[in-house]
Amino acid sequence: MDSQTAVPNQTAPDASTAGKLKPNSLGVLGILFFVLSAQAPLTGVAGAVPIAVAIGNGAGAPAAYLAAGLITLLFSVGFVAMGRHVVDAGAFYRYIGKGLGRDLGHGSAGIALFAYCAIQAAMYGLYGATVNGLLAHYAGIDVPWWVCALVTMAIVQVLGTLGIEMGAKVLAVFVLAEFSILSAFAVVTFAKGGGPEGLGFADTFSPGAALDGAPGVALMFAVASMIGFEATAIYGEEAREPRRTVPRATYTAVALVTGFFAFASWMLISSYGASKAAGAAGQALEGGDSTAFVFAPIAAQFGTWVNDVLPILLATSLFAGILAFHNSANRYLFSLSREGLLPRGISAVNRRHSPGVAGFVQTSIAVLLVIPFALAGKDPVLTLFSWGSGIAVLAIMLLYFLTSVSVVAFFRRERLDTRPWNTLVAPLLGAVGIAGAIWLIVENFTTLIGGDRTTALWLQAAVPAVLVLGVVTGRARRSAHP
Repeated sequence: MDSQTAVPNQTAPDASTAGKLKPNSLGVLGILFFVLSAQAPLTGVAGAVPIAVAIGNGAGAPAAYLAAGLITLLFSVGFVAMGRHVVDAGAFYRYIGKGLGRDLGHGSAGIALFAYCAIQAAMYGLYGATVNGLLAHYAGIDVPWWVCALVTMAIVQVLGTLGIEMGAKVLAVFVLAEFSILSAFAVVTFAKGGGPEGLGFADTFSPGAALDGAPGVALMFAVASMIGFEATAIYGEEAREPRRTVPRATYTAVALVTGFFAFASWMLISSYGASKAAGAAGQALEGGDSTAFVFAPIAAQFGTWVNDVLPILLATSLFAGILAFHNSANRYLFSLSREGLLPRGISAVNRRHSPGVAGFVQTSIAVLLVIPFALAGKDPVLTLFSWGSGIAVLAIMLLYFLTSVSVVAFFRRERLDTRPWNTLVAPLLGAVGIAGAIWLIVENFTTLIGGDRTTALWLQAAVPAVLVLGVVTGRARRSAHP
């Protein structure tokens, strides 16, 4: 059996389609749905906001989202400028390689793939536990979390092979559902003048409120909620007019996500009252269900039926994020194969011009990451989700930093764009902000993963180890296949 028939749904591409993704498949909205799905808005609000309020800076947590959005926006300026001259499904590693050299580019490819696979595996852990709870509540059956995860992997694999347009349509439904209910709650609360203490704008956004308590912890969780917007560049090859579509999608994603998280978290705090929000968030964490801090005021606003709907939307939010990161990771595998850093067969495309082989490989990686936690009987939320998401955040922030530096180096050398703000000032400011965020993540990593210091050190060490492994592997591959 040859390599093309060894993988389901694959056909041998002809010379005109080999190694090519389907062009002109996505517009701004299509790319935007992939980005917003990766950021899983409901998961981010229900998971991160209670922690940021309880152990971060209390009522000032929404200000941390604005700060994280500003850092992300500064990074985006150079990121978009580079994207006008480098269009590739490999995004990060191509950008870094162009500016800082092929070795560091190959090392960053390893980090990107590691990060996307880790965050997807993490989401499988939380998703499996969530669906397990839903099945027990509504059907009265106890299905192991890992069974839910494995079944979903098969579904995601099928959707991935059906083409990028199908994925965008599926994600559009899920993203609009979770955005709608959270946005409706926030708008209604705002229109009513807030909660028992009013809107409390100064209690949330004043400098004193923003710097109260542990603002670094709040900023760390805010930054973690932002990752995923960089996927705009990953779909450049499949976008219509990528040099216009990708920048628009990037800036729209950053503005929309920043505004959404800041506004939604502000209204959640207002619904409790600024003076009582931190206590309510702390009680939710002590009770073992942080989502109660978010779900309770929404149910109070719209009725108890929300308590049945929101857990389902949380599951679909996670599913959407899983599918989005599946598409991101398999396009990295596809690009690395096309570059010659992985076996060439991985860059084969199917009839729909989707990276079907890369998708199959990515699904296999997800299985290998999830199964050990199942066999060891580990809690999927406290270990797989916490560890995977923590390490992914650290890895992606390192990629942001390297990309910002690479943008400066690339345009100082090539002079393809001489705008100082776009190619020097904004990237440098972004790099400084990202470096500060990385420092906060490292300093508070035990809080981010919810684990002990030893576990945190091992997980942190994995990121530079993967970078070195990527450099060594890239050099070896080039030596064997110059």
